Amino acid sequence: MRSETSHAHIALDGVTVEREGRRILSDVSVDLTAPRIAVIGANGSGKSTFARLLNGLVVPTSGRVNVHGLDTRRDVSVLRRRVGFVFTDPQAQLLMPTPAEDLALSLRGRPRAEIDARVADALAEHGLADRADVAVSELSGGQRQLLALASVLITQPELIVADEPTTLLDLRNAGRIAGLLLAQTAQVVIVTHDLDLAARCDHVVLFDDGAVVAAGEPAAVIAAYRSLCR
Repeated sequence: MRSETSHAHIALDGVTVEREGRRILSDVSVDLTAPRIAVIGANGSGKSTFARLLNGLVVPTSGRVNVHGLDTRRDVSVLRRRVGFVFTDPQAQLLMPTPAEDLALSLRGRPRAEIDARVADALAEHGLADRADVAVSELSGGQRQLLALASVLITQPELIVADEPTTLLDLRNAGRIAGLLLAQTAQVVIVTHDLDLAARCDHVVLFDDGAVVAAGEPAAVIAAYRSLCR
């Protein structure tokens, strides 16, 4: 569950990310405390790299990233337990043969009875109870993304980071995943090209060419993005 708002703080201070001699993010500084944050911008603008900074998948070349009081370099093991990451393609995170096994993997180390009860509850909550023991490969695209999100939610993270979670989905499933993300009590950061989804968030961050060029109230930042695209 999400911490008190005063602790739901994401801060980047002068963050630059370089890879193979190419600069992906350049001197990014931003403070984010809103419950639901959208990250928008063109392909290649640095959105996904920003998202991966938040759970330590990417380490800054210079500068500091602090997430809910944790330094992403120093506290990475604790950070990974508190930050859930949802990938664009669910195949990147669904590791076990069946939905029940995949959800149980997220709870490894807990008592067996607790795991069984929480897995059953999660499957029922997300409409997957009748698919518990079928092969993940037999699920629809929407069901796979729902399972990927459920495997994150079952751990009760303080922060959920979703990198274009609706891109591969049809309209109905995209709406279902978006609604589920926006309903969470945890702080949520959603990287998205869906400007309607971004408009439903509390705060929007706009990336362009590796830099934050606007951040704030959704309508104004979305308008700034449309201006960039002209």
